[in-house]
Amino acid sequence: MRALGIDFGEKRIGLAVSDAEGRFALPLETIERQTDRRAIYRIADLARAQSVEMLVLGEPLGLDGEAGDAARRVRRFGDRLARVTGLPVRWIDEALTTIEAAERLRRAGLDRGERDDRRDAVAAQILLQEALDRSMMDSER
Repeated sequence: MRALGIDFGEKRIGLAVSDAEGRFALPLETIERQTDRRAIYRIADLARAQSVEMLVLGEPLGLDGEAGDAARRVRRFGDRLARVTGLPVRWIDEALTTIEAAERLRRAGLDRGERDDRRDAVAAQILLQEALDRSMMDSER
């Protein structure tokens, strides 16, 4: 099952897509968020073009695991996106994915500008891969 990973941010939204078997996540792109409506329709168009069957959204829970204002904001965005696309949404804790993405890109030797350009899509890749790995573990039980 092909899935689209989404790392929501107020300025940028990172996107990643899985392979057709739902095993591997690959960074797709980062979109500049001007309005929720534009972002939702852009993501919906990408989901159709990529033959996506499920959306995976990062939920920014606090370190205590509680949902704060940021998590509620992402939930509203995800609910609207699900209505527009007709696709199911899976939520996954995205704690520290952006920091991990920046560190991976730094270790890969990218300069600061290249890291900034790719960070959000790599963060989406990290959260999508986590969701795919969990699904594979659940199906093996």
